[in-house]
Amino acid sequence: MTFLYILKIVFAVLTIITGLYSLVKPKDIKGFTGLVADGSRGITEIRSIMGGVFIALGALPLILGDDTAYFVLGATYLVIGTVRLVSMLVDKSVERSNLISLAAEVVFGSILVI
Repeated sequence: MTFLYILKIVFAVLTIITGLYSLVKPKDIKGFTGLVADGSRGITEIRSIMGGVFIALGALPLILGDDTAYFVLGATYLVIGTVRLVSMLVDKSVERSNLISLAAEVVFGSILVI
């Protein structure tokens, strides 16, 4: 098993952990994402989208053991990063937490698509 493949597994697991955290503690992700769930509808959205989607995106490459699944996860991170960058400029939200997220998305995405 190569170092690159181990990194891909680690990034998939970190994606699952992010999803699990969002699923289990939707009110606590404010510090992590800036999102605030101020009602039951918002909590459901955070659990389903931030939780469910991230769990599925991280788990499928591990379950399938397929390079294409890792590629899809990486492409997703790169698209998220691209949209984040544009949004940071348009919305004037260039701040530390967004820069950290952007860096992680670019690194995760780049390695996962290789």
